[in-house]
Amino acid sequence: MRTDSSPGTLPAREHLPAGDAGTPVLDVVIPVYNEEKDLQPCVLRLHEHLRRTFPYAFRITIADNASTDTTPLVAARLEAEIPEVATFRLEQKGRGRALRTVWSAAEAPILAYMDVDLSTDLNALLPLVAPLISGHSDLAIGSRLARSSRVVRGPKREFISRAYNLILRGSLQARFSDAQCGFKAIRRDVAQVLLPLVEDTGWFFDTEMLVIAERAGLRIHEVPVDWVDDPDSTVHIVKTATEDLKGVWRVGRALATGSLPLDRITRPFGDDPRDRDIQDVPKGLARQLVGFCVVGGLSTLFYLLLYSLFRQFGGSQTANALALLVSAVANTAANRRLTFGVRGRGGAVRHQAQGLVVFGIGLALTSGSLAALNTATSNPAHSTELAVLIAANLAATVLRFLLFRAWVFPDRAEGENSTVVASHNPSSPTYATAPYPQYRLQPHGQRTYQSPLPQRPVVYPAAHQHHETTPIRAGEVADRSWEDATLHLQPVRPTETDPRDPR
Repeated sequence: MRTDSSPGTLPAREHLPAGDAGTPVLDVVIPVYNEEKDLQPCVLRLHEHLRRTFPYAFRITIADNASTDTTPLVAARLEAEIPEVATFRLEQKGRGRALRTVWSAAEAPILAYMDVDLSTDLNALLPLVAPLISGHSDLAIGSRLARSSRVVRGPKREFISRAYNLILRGSLQARFSDAQCGFKAIRRDVAQVLLPLVEDTGWFFDTEMLVIAERAGLRIHEVPVDWVDDPDSTVHIVKTATEDLKGVWRVGRALATGSLPLDRITRPFGDDPRDRDIQDVPKGLARQLVGFCVVGGLSTLFYLLLYSLFRQFGGSQTANALALLVSAVANTAANRRLTFGVRGRGGAVRHQAQGLVVFGIGLALTSGSLAALNTATSNPAHSTELAVLIAANLAATVLRFLLFRAWVFPDRAEGENSTVVASHNPSSPTYATAPYPQYRLQPHGQRTYQSPLPQRPVVYPAAHQHHETTPIRAGEVADRSWEDATLHLQPVRPTETDPRDPR
Protein backbone atom coordinates (compact mmCIF):
# COMPACT_ATOMS: atom_id res chain seq x y z
CA MET A 1 0.00 0.00 0.00
CA ARG A 2 1.40 3.39 -0.98
CA THR A 3 2.28 5.79 1.80
CA ASP A 4 3.99 8.47 -0.30
CA SER A 5 4.02 11.98 1.05
CA SER A 6 1.15 14.14 -0.22
CA PRO A 7 0.31 17.87 -0.11
CA GLY A 8 -1.53 17.34 3.19
CA THR A 9 -4.94 17.82 4.72
CA LEU A 10 -7.51 19.12 2.25
CA PRO A 11 -8.82 22.68 2.50
CA ALA A 12 -12.55 23.35 2.81
CA ARG A 13 -14.54 22.84 -0.37
CA GLU A 14 -15.53 25.99 -2.23
CA HIS A 15 -17.48 26.76 -5.37
CA LEU A 16 -15.04 27.01 -8.25
CA PRO A 17 -14.69 30.54 -9.65
CA ALA A 18 -15.63 31.12 -13.27
CA GLY A 19 -11.92 31.45 -14.08
CA ASP A 20 -10.15 33.05 -16.98
CA ALA A 21 -11.35 32.54 -20.52
CA GLY A 22 -9.63 29.59 -22.12
CA THR A 23 -8.67 27.90 -18.87
CA PRO A 24 -10.37 24.48 -18.92
CA VAL A 25 -12.59 23.78 -15.93
CA LEU A 26 -13.18 20.17 -16.95
CA ASP A 27 -10.69 17.66 -18.35
CA VAL A 28 -12.31 14.44 -19.59
CA VAL A 29 -9.80 11.61 -19.97
CA ILE A 30 -10.47 8.72 -22.34
CA PRO A 31 -8.14 5.79 -21.62
CA VAL A 32 -7.59 3.69 -24.74
CA TYR A 33 -5.74 0.57 -25.75
CA ASN A 34 -5.97 -0.52 -29.39
CA GLU A 35 -9.17 1.44 -30.03
CA GLU A 36 -8.47 2.61 -33.59
CA LYS A 37 -12.06 1.86 -34.61
CA ASP A 38 -13.98 3.53 -31.77
CA LEU A 39 -11.70 6.42 -30.83
CA GLN A 40 -12.64 8.97 -33.49
CA PRO A 41 -16.45 8.53 -33.21
CA CYS A 42 -16.16 8.73 -29.43
CA VAL A 43 -14.13 11.95 -29.38
CA LEU A 44 -16.26 13.66 -32.01
CA ARG A 45 -19.47 12.78 -30.23
CA LEU A 46 -18.13 13.83 -26.82
CA HIS A 47 -16.73 17.09 -28.19
CA GLU A 48 -20.01 17.99 -29.84
CA HIS A 49 -21.94 17.23 -26.64
CA LEU A 50 -19.64 19.34 -24.47
CA ARG A 51 -19.64 22.21 -26.97
CA ARG A 52 -23.44 22.30 -26.93
CA THR A 53 -24.18 21.67 -23.25
CA PHE A 54 -21.19 22.44 -21.02
CA PRO A 55 -21.08 26.10 -19.88
CA TYR A 56 -17.34 26.18 -19.09
CA ALA A 57 -14.14 25.70 -21.03
CA PHE A 58 -13.17 22.03 -21.34
CA ARG A 59 -10.51 19.67 -22.60
CA ILE A 60 -10.61 16.08 -23.86
CA THR A 61 -7.44 14.09 -23.17
CA ILE A 62 -6.78 10.82 -24.96
CA ALA A 63 -4.66 8.60 -22.70
CA ASP A 64 -3.10 6.02 -25.00
CA ASN A 65 -1.58 3.33 -22.82
CA ALA A 66 0.71 1.28 -25.05
CA SER A 67 -1.55 0.76 -28.07
CA THR A 68 0.05 -1.33 -30.82
CA ASP A 69 -2.37 -0.51 -33.67
CA THR A 70 -3.03 2.84 -35.36
CA THR A 71 -4.66 4.37 -32.26
CA PRO A 72 -1.74 6.84 -31.77
CA LEU A 73 -2.16 8.10 -35.34
CA VAL A 74 -5.90 8.59 -34.89
CA ALA A 75 -5.29 10.44 -31.62
CA ALA A 76 -2.67 12.69 -33.20
CA ARG A 77 -5.02 13.57 -36.06
CA LEU A 78 -7.83 14.45 -33.64
CA GLU A 79 -5.45 16.61 -31.61
CA ALA A 80 -4.38 18.48 -34.73
CA GLU A 81 -7.95 19.08 -35.92
CA ILE A 82 -9.71 19.94 -32.62
CA PRO A 83 -8.19 22.61 -30.32
CA GLU A 84 -9.82 21.14 -27.18
CA VAL A 85 -8.26 17.68 -27.71
CA ALA A 86 -4.90 16.65 -26.25
CA THR A 87 -3.08 13.31 -26.32
CA PHE A 88 -0.86 11.56 -23.84
CA ARG A 89 1.15 8.44 -24.63
CA LEU A 90 2.20 5.84 -22.06
CA GLU A 91 4.41 2.87 -22.84
CA GLN A 92 2.76 0.59 -20.26
CA LYS A 93 -0.73 -0.81 -20.11
CA GLY A 94 -3.23 -0.25 -17.32
CA ARG A 95 -6.26 1.99 -17.04
CA GLY A 96 -5.35 2.99 -13.49
CA ARG A 97 -1.82 3.89 -14.55
CA ALA A 98 -3.15 6.05 -17.38
CA LEU A 99 -5.61 7.90 -15.13
CA ARG A 100 -3.08 8.51 -12.38
CA THR A 101 -0.50 9.85 -14.86
CA VAL A 102 -2.85 12.20 -16.69
CA TRP A 103 -4.76 13.37 -13.59
CA SER A 104 -1.51 14.09 -11.76
CA ALA A 105 -0.40 16.33 -14.63
CA ALA A 106 -3.75 17.99 -15.38
CA GLU A 107 -4.42 21.68 -14.84
CA ALA A 108 -8.24 21.65 -14.82
CA PRO A 109 -9.89 21.80 -11.38
CA ILE A 110 -12.37 19.05 -12.32
CA LEU A 111 -11.07 15.75 -13.72
CA ALA A 112 -13.28 13.05 -15.23
CA TYR A 113 -12.95 9.93 -17.30
CA MET A 114 -15.19 7.72 -19.38
CA ASP A 115 -14.82 4.57 -21.42
CA VAL A 116 -14.20 4.92 -25.14
CA ASP A 117 -17.30 2.91 -26.05
CA LEU A 118 -19.53 5.64 -24.53
CA SER A 119 -21.83 3.03 -23.05
CA THR A 120 -23.02 5.69 -20.59
CA ASP A 121 -25.45 8.30 -21.90
CA LEU A 122 -23.64 11.65 -22.07
CA ASN A 123 -26.64 13.49 -20.62
CA ALA A 124 -25.38 12.36 -17.22
CA LEU A 125 -22.05 14.20 -17.62
CA LEU A 126 -23.18 17.62 -16.43
CA PRO A 127 -25.02 16.17 -13.38
CA LEU A 128 -21.84 14.21 -12.67
CA VAL A 129 -19.50 17.20 -12.48
CA ALA A 130 -21.91 19.89 -11.20
CA PRO A 131 -21.60 18.87 -7.50
CA LEU A 132 -17.82 19.05 -7.82
CA ILE A 133 -17.89 22.50 -9.40
CA SER A 134 -20.26 23.79 -6.72
CA GLY A 135 -18.09 22.43 -3.90
CA HIS A 136 -20.79 20.06 -2.67
CA SER A 137 -18.86 16.83 -3.26
CA ASP A 138 -15.31 15.53 -3.64
CA LEU A 139 -15.88 12.69 -6.09
CA ALA A 140 -18.77 11.68 -8.36
CA ILE A 141 -19.59 8.34 -9.95
CA GLY A 142 -22.14 7.07 -12.40
CA SER A 143 -24.21 4.21 -11.02
CA ARG A 144 -25.81 1.51 -13.13
CA LEU A 145 -27.34 -0.04 -10.00
CA ALA A 146 -29.36 2.94 -8.82
CA ARG A 147 -33.12 2.46 -8.88
CA SER A 148 -33.72 5.08 -11.55
CA SER A 149 -30.89 3.87 -13.81
CA ARG A 150 -31.85 2.26 -17.10
CA VAL A 151 -29.40 -0.46 -18.11
CA VAL A 152 -29.26 -2.83 -21.08
CA ARG A 153 -26.83 -5.73 -20.64
CA GLY A 154 -26.73 -9.51 -20.53
CA PRO A 155 -27.49 -11.58 -17.43
CA LYS A 156 -23.84 -12.69 -17.07
CA ARG A 157 -22.47 -9.16 -16.71
CA GLU A 158 -25.42 -8.14 -14.55
CA PHE A 159 -24.72 -11.01 -12.14
CA ILE A 160 -20.97 -10.31 -11.99
CA SER A 161 -21.50 -6.59 -11.38
CA ARG A 162 -24.00 -7.08 -8.57
CA ALA A 163 -21.98 -9.88 -6.98
CA TYR A 164 -18.83 -7.75 -7.00
CA ASN A 165 -20.56 -4.83 -5.34
CA LEU A 166 -22.04 -7.16 -2.71
CA ILE A 167 -18.51 -8.38 -1.98
CA LEU A 168 -17.37 -4.78 -1.52
CA ARG A 169 -20.24 -4.05 0.86
CA GLY A 170 -19.62 -7.20 2.88
CA SER A 171 -15.82 -7.06 3.06
CA LEU A 172 -14.90 -3.36 2.88
CA GLN A 173 -18.22 -1.88 4.14
CA ALA A 174 -18.49 0.18 0.94
CA ARG A 175 -21.63 2.31 0.74
CA PHE A 176 -21.36 3.39 -2.90
CA SER A 177 -23.44 1.27 -5.24
CA ASP A 178 -21.33 0.84 -8.40
CA ALA A 179 -17.54 0.70 -8.24
CA GLN A 180 -16.71 -0.23 -11.83
CA CYS A 181 -18.86 2.00 -14.00
CA GLY A 182 -16.48 3.79 -16.38
CA PHE A 183 -17.95 7.22 -15.68
CA LYS A 184 -16.35 9.12 -12.80
CA ALA A 185 -15.07 12.56 -11.80
CA ILE A 186 -12.91 14.02 -9.04
CA ARG A 187 -11.78 17.45 -7.90
CA ARG A 188 -8.12 18.09 -8.69
CA ASP A 189 -7.24 19.13 -5.13
CA VAL A 190 -8.66 15.81 -3.91
CA ALA A 191 -6.81 13.85 -6.59
CA GLN A 192 -3.49 15.39 -5.59
CA VAL A 193 -3.66 13.92 -2.08
CA LEU A 194 -5.67 10.78 -2.87
CA LEU A 195 -3.81 9.34 -5.86
CA PRO A 196 -0.47 8.77 -4.02
CA LEU A 197 -2.33 6.37 -1.72
CA VAL A 198 -3.82 4.28 -4.56
CA GLU A 199 -1.59 1.37 -5.51
CA ASP A 200 -3.46 -0.45 -8.28
CA THR A 201 -2.70 0.39 -11.92
CA GLY A 202 -5.42 -1.66 -13.58
CA TRP A 203 -9.17 -2.10 -13.32
CA PHE A 204 -9.23 -2.15 -9.51
CA PHE A 205 -7.95 1.45 -9.49
CA ASP A 206 -11.53 2.81 -9.31
CA THR A 207 -12.54 0.64 -6.38
CA GLU A 208 -9.41 1.35 -4.36
CA MET A 209 -9.75 5.09 -4.91
CA LEU A 210 -13.40 5.09 -3.85
CA VAL A 211 -12.86 2.93 -0.74
CA ILE A 212 -10.00 5.10 0.51
CA ALA A 213 -11.97 8.29 -0.18
CA GLU A 214 -15.04 6.96 1.60
CA ARG A 215 -13.07 5.77 4.63
CA ALA A 216 -11.44 9.21 4.86
CA GLY A 217 -14.86 10.84 5.07
CA LEU A 218 -14.88 12.44 1.62
CA ARG A 219 -18.25 12.93 -0.04
CA ILE A 220 -19.05 10.73 -3.05
CA HIS A 221 -21.95 11.82 -5.25
CA GLU A 222 -23.79 9.16 -7.27
CA VAL A 223 -25.60 9.83 -10.53
CA PRO A 224 -28.08 7.34 -12.01
CA VAL A 225 -27.10 6.65 -15.61
CA ASP A 226 -28.55 5.13 -18.73
CA TRP A 227 -26.11 2.46 -19.86
CA VAL A 228 -25.98 0.10 -22.83
CA ASP A 229 -23.52 -2.80 -22.78
CA ASP A 230 -20.88 -2.92 -25.50
CA PRO A 231 -20.99 -6.45 -26.96
CA ASP A 232 -17.51 -5.97 -28.47
CA SER A 233 -15.85 -5.17 -25.13
CA THR A 234 -12.30 -6.56 -24.85
CA VAL A 235 -12.32 -6.81 -21.05
CA HIS A 236 -11.27 -10.27 -19.81
CA ILE A 237 -13.88 -10.96 -17.16
CA VAL A 238 -12.18 -13.85 -15.32
CA LYS A 239 -8.76 -12.17 -15.17
CA THR A 240 -10.28 -8.85 -14.11
CA ALA A 241 -12.40 -10.51 -11.41
CA THR A 242 -9.34 -12.34 -10.03
CA GLU A 243 -7.30 -9.14 -9.86
CA ASP A 244 -10.21 -7.33 -8.24
CA LEU A 245 -10.52 -9.96 -5.49
CA LYS A 246 -6.78 -9.69 -4.83
CA GLY A 247 -7.21 -5.94 -4.57
CA VAL A 248 -10.11 -6.31 -2.13
CA TRP A 249 -7.94 -8.49 0.10
CA ARG A 250 -4.99 -6.05 -0.06
CA VAL A 251 -7.08 -2.96 0.72
CA GLY A 252 -9.03 -4.77 3.44
CA ARG A 253 -5.80 -5.83 5.12
CA ALA A 254 -4.42 -2.27 4.93
CA LEU A 255 -7.58 -0.87 6.51
CA ALA A 256 -7.57 -3.53 9.23
CA THR A 257 -3.93 -2.86 10.17
CA GLY A 258 -4.32 0.92 9.97
CA SER A 259 -1.45 1.31 7.49
CA LEU A 260 -3.38 3.84 5.39
CA PRO A 261 -2.86 7.45 6.57
CA LEU A 262 -6.49 8.44 6.08
CA ASP A 263 -6.12 11.54 8.26
CA ARG A 264 -4.12 13.16 5.46
CA ILE A 265 -7.15 13.46 3.23
CA THR A 266 -9.84 14.42 5.73
CA ARG A 267 -11.59 17.74 5.37
CA PRO A 268 -10.73 20.38 7.99
CA PHE A 269 -12.72 21.00 11.14
CA GLY A 270 -15.74 23.17 10.36
CA ASP A 271 -16.31 21.90 6.82
CA ASP A 272 -18.58 19.20 8.23
CA PRO A 273 -21.90 20.64 9.53
CA ARG A 274 -21.69 18.19 12.43
CA ASP A 275 -18.68 20.19 13.65
CA ARG A 276 -20.61 23.45 13.95
CA ASP A 277 -21.81 24.93 17.20
CA ILE A 278 -25.59 24.95 16.74
CA GLN A 279 -28.09 25.76 19.45
CA ASP A 280 -30.30 22.97 20.85
CA VAL A 281 -28.24 20.23 19.17
CA PRO A 282 -26.71 17.71 21.62
CA LYS A 283 -22.92 17.97 21.73
CA GLY A 284 -20.21 17.43 24.27
CA LEU A 285 -21.41 15.46 27.27
CA ALA A 286 -24.91 14.76 25.94
CA ARG A 287 -23.55 13.48 22.62
CA GLN A 288 -20.94 11.33 24.33
CA LEU A 289 -23.53 9.90 26.71
CA VAL A 290 -25.72 8.80 23.80
CA GLY A 291 -22.77 7.14 22.05
CA PHE A 292 -21.52 5.54 25.25
CA CYS A 293 -24.96 4.11 26.07
CA VAL A 294 -25.29 2.57 22.63
CA VAL A 295 -21.79 1.06 22.75
CA GLY A 296 -22.34 -0.01 26.36
CA GLY A 297 -25.60 -1.77 25.55
CA LEU A 298 -24.03 -3.69 22.67
CA SER A 299 -20.96 -4.49 24.79
CA THR A 300 -23.14 -5.85 27.60
CA LEU A 301 -24.95 -8.18 25.20
CA PHE A 302 -21.59 -9.27 23.79
CA TYR A 303 -20.25 -9.83 27.31
CA LEU A 304 -23.26 -11.92 28.40
CA LEU A 305 -23.00 -14.01 25.25
CA LEU A 306 -19.31 -14.65 25.88
CA TYR A 307 -19.94 -15.41 29.57
CA SER A 308 -22.61 -17.99 28.72
CA LEU A 309 -20.22 -19.54 26.19
CA PHE A 310 -17.18 -19.66 28.50
CA ARG A 311 -19.35 -20.89 31.41
CA GLN A 312 -19.82 -24.15 29.52
CA PHE A 313 -16.10 -24.90 29.83
CA GLY A 314 -15.10 -23.45 33.22
CA GLY A 315 -16.11 -21.86 36.47
CA SER A 316 -17.99 -18.61 36.87
CA GLN A 317 -14.91 -16.55 37.86
CA THR A 318 -12.87 -17.75 34.86
CA ALA A 319 -15.77 -17.24 32.45
CA ASN A 320 -16.40 -13.76 33.84
CA ALA A 321 -12.74 -12.72 33.54
CA LEU A 322 -12.38 -13.94 29.95
CA ALA A 323 -15.68 -12.48 28.80
CA LEU A 324 -14.95 -9.15 30.44
CA LEU A 325 -11.45 -8.99 28.95
CA VAL A 326 -12.59 -9.60 25.37
CA SER A 327 -15.58 -7.27 25.63
CA ALA A 328 -13.45 -4.58 27.31
CA VAL A 329 -11.00 -4.45 24.38
CA ALA A 330 -13.89 -4.20 21.92
CA ASN A 331 -15.64 -1.61 24.11
CA THR A 332 -12.53 0.60 24.34
CA ALA A 333 -12.00 0.48 20.56
CA ALA A 334 -15.67 1.28 19.87
CA ASN A 335 -15.82 4.15 22.37
CA ARG A 336 -12.53 5.52 21.09
CA ARG A 337 -13.91 5.88 17.59
CA LEU A 338 -17.65 6.36 18.02
CA THR A 339 -18.11 8.10 21.38
CA PHE A 340 -15.03 10.28 21.66
CA GLY A 341 -14.24 10.68 17.93
CA VAL A 342 -10.58 9.65 18.03
CA ARG A 343 -9.32 8.56 14.61
CA GLY A 344 -6.06 7.11 13.40
CA ARG A 345 -3.60 4.78 15.12
CA GLY A 346 -1.94 7.41 17.30
CA GLY A 347 -2.36 6.64 21.00
CA ALA A 348 -4.31 3.43 20.34
CA VAL A 349 -1.99 1.25 22.42
CA ARG A 350 -2.03 3.72 25.31
CA HIS A 351 -5.82 3.95 25.16
CA GLN A 352 -6.15 0.17 25.26
CA ALA A 353 -3.73 -0.01 28.21
CA GLN A 354 -5.76 2.57 30.10
CA GLY A 355 -8.90 0.72 29.10
CA LEU A 356 -7.48 -2.43 30.68
CA VAL A 357 -7.01 -0.55 33.94
CA VAL A 358 -10.67 0.41 33.76
CA PHE A 359 -11.36 -3.24 32.94
CA GLY A 360 -9.57 -4.24 36.15
CA ILE A 361 -11.90 -2.02 38.16
CA GLY A 362 -14.91 -3.55 36.43
CA LEU A 363 -13.52 -7.01 37.02
CA ALA A 364 -13.17 -6.25 40.71
CA LEU A 365 -16.79 -5.11 40.90
CA THR A 366 -18.24 -8.07 39.02
CA SER A 367 -15.98 -10.66 40.63
CA GLY A 368 -16.76 -9.26 44.05
CA SER A 369 -20.46 -9.48 43.27
CA LEU A 370 -20.10 -13.12 42.21
CA ALA A 371 -18.07 -13.89 45.34
CA ALA A 372 -20.74 -12.32 47.52
CA LEU A 373 -23.42 -14.32 45.71
CA ASN A 374 -21.52 -17.59 46.17
CA THR A 375 -21.08 -16.77 49.85
CA ALA A 376 -24.79 -16.13 50.24
CA THR A 377 -25.86 -19.29 48.45
CA SER A 378 -23.78 -22.36 47.63
CA ASN A 379 -25.32 -23.20 44.26
CA PRO A 380 -26.95 -20.12 42.68
CA ALA A 381 -29.09 -20.46 39.57
CA HIS A 382 -27.64 -19.28 36.25
CA SER A 383 -30.37 -16.64 35.94
CA THR A 384 -29.43 -15.28 39.37
CA GLU A 385 -25.79 -15.04 38.33
CA LEU A 386 -26.77 -13.09 35.22
CA ALA A 387 -28.96 -10.71 37.24
CA VAL A 388 -26.15 -9.99 39.67
CA LEU A 389 -23.69 -9.48 36.83
CA ILE A 390 -26.06 -7.06 35.07
CA ALA A 391 -26.39 -4.96 38.22
CA ALA A 392 -22.62 -4.99 38.79
CA ASN A 393 -22.00 -4.09 35.14
CA LEU A 394 -24.34 -1.13 35.36
CA ALA A 395 -22.31 0.25 38.25
CA ALA A 396 -19.07 -0.53 36.39
CA THR A 397 -20.45 1.18 33.28
CA VAL A 398 -21.08 4.47 35.05
CA LEU A 399 -17.58 4.39 36.51
CA ARG A 400 -16.13 3.42 33.10
CA PHE A 401 -17.72 6.41 31.40
CA LEU A 402 -16.39 8.81 34.03
CA LEU A 403 -12.88 7.37 33.74
CA PHE A 404 -13.00 7.32 29.94
CA ARG A 405 -14.08 10.95 29.77
CA ALA A 406 -11.73 12.30 32.44
CA TRP A 407 -8.67 10.08 31.99
CA VAL A 408 -8.56 7.89 28.87
CA PHE A 409 -10.10 10.31 26.33
CA PRO A 410 -9.94 13.76 27.96
CA ASP A 411 -10.84 16.84 25.96
CA ARG A 412 -7.72 17.97 24.10
CA ALA A 413 -6.28 21.38 24.75
CA GLU A 414 -6.23 23.70 21.82
CA GLY A 415 -2.49 23.24 21.41
CA GLU A 416 -2.87 19.47 21.02
CA ASN A 417 -5.08 19.64 17.96
CA SER A 418 -3.48 19.25 14.57
CA THR A 419 -3.50 22.54 12.76
CA VAL A 420 -3.34 23.99 9.32
CA VAL A 421 -1.10 27.02 9.45
CA ALA A 422 -2.54 29.97 7.59
CA SER A 423 -1.92 33.65 7.31
CA HIS A 424 -5.03 35.16 8.86
CA ASN A 425 -6.55 38.50 7.98
CA PRO A 426 -9.59 39.19 10.20
CA SER A 427 -11.32 41.42 7.71
CA SER A 428 -10.69 39.27 4.65
CA PRO A 429 -10.61 35.57 5.54
CA THR A 430 -9.91 34.34 2.02
CA TYR A 431 -7.14 31.83 1.42
CA ALA A 432 -5.57 30.14 -1.57
CA THR A 433 -3.66 26.89 -1.52
CA ALA A 434 0.08 27.19 -1.61
CA PRO A 435 1.74 26.59 -4.99
CA TYR A 436 1.81 22.94 -5.91
CA PRO A 437 3.74 21.78 -8.98
CA GLN A 438 1.49 21.30 -11.98
CA TYR A 439 2.13 20.07 -15.47
CA ARG A 440 0.54 21.06 -18.70
CA LEU A 441 -0.06 18.23 -21.13
CA GLN A 442 1.66 18.77 -24.45
CA PRO A 443 1.45 16.76 -27.67
CA HIS A 444 3.04 13.31 -27.42
CA GLY A 445 3.39 13.46 -23.65
CA GLN A 446 5.84 16.37 -23.27
CA ARG A 447 5.47 18.38 -20.05
CA THR A 448 6.16 21.93 -19.01
CA TYR A 449 5.78 23.36 -15.50
CA GLN A 450 3.16 25.97 -14.88
CA SER A 451 1.70 27.70 -11.86
CA PRO A 452 -1.74 26.81 -10.44
CA LEU A 453 -4.93 28.34 -11.77
CA PRO A 454 -5.42 32.00 -10.84
CA GLN A 455 -7.70 32.74 -7.91
CA ARG A 456 -10.38 35.43 -7.86
CA PRO A 457 -8.68 38.68 -6.77
CA VAL A 458 -9.50 39.97 -3.31
CA VAL A 459 -8.54 43.48 -2.11
CA TYR A 460 -7.23 43.93 1.41
CA PRO A 461 -7.45 47.31 3.20
CA ALA A 462 -4.15 49.04 3.87
CA ALA A 463 -4.72 48.71 7.61
CA HIS A 464 -4.52 44.96 7.31
CA GLN A 465 -1.55 44.52 5.05
CA HIS A 466 0.41 43.03 7.93
CA HIS A 467 -0.55 39.35 8.33
CA GLU A 468 0.14 37.35 11.42
CA THR A 469 0.44 33.58 11.32
CA THR A 470 -2.16 31.93 13.55
CA PRO A 471 -3.14 28.26 13.85
CA ILE A 472 -6.55 27.36 12.49
CA ARG A 473 -8.14 24.20 13.88
CA ALA A 474 -8.40 21.57 11.18
CA GLY A 475 -9.90 18.55 12.89
CA GLU A 476 -8.72 16.27 15.63
CA VAL A 477 -6.06 14.09 14.05
CA ALA A 478 -4.94 11.48 16.53
CA ASP A 479 -1.87 10.41 14.59
CA ARG A 480 0.63 13.22 15.12
CA SER A 481 3.15 11.62 12.77
CA TRP A 482 1.47 13.15 9.72
CA GLU A 483 1.64 16.77 10.87
CA ASP A 484 4.68 17.32 8.67
CA ALA A 485 2.46 16.73 5.65
CA THR A 486 -0.02 19.48 6.64
CA LEU A 487 -0.97 21.76 3.77
CA HIS A 488 0.04 25.38 4.31
CA LEU A 489 -2.41 28.01 3.16
CA GLN A 490 -1.31 31.47 2.11
CA PRO A 491 -3.42 34.61 1.68
CA VAL A 492 -4.43 35.65 -1.80
CA ARG A 493 -2.33 38.63 -2.78
CA PRO A 494 -4.16 40.33 -5.65
CA THR A 495 -2.66 42.59 -8.21
CA GLU A 496 -5.84 44.34 -9.24
CA THR A 497 -9.18 45.38 -7.81
CA ASP A 498 -12.12 43.03 -8.01
CA PRO A 499 -15.02 44.94 -9.63
CA ARG A 500 -17.48 42.84 -7.63
CA ASP A 501 -15.96 43.97 -4.31
CA PRO A 502 -18.23 46.75 -2.82
CA ARG A 503 -15.23 48.33 -1.12
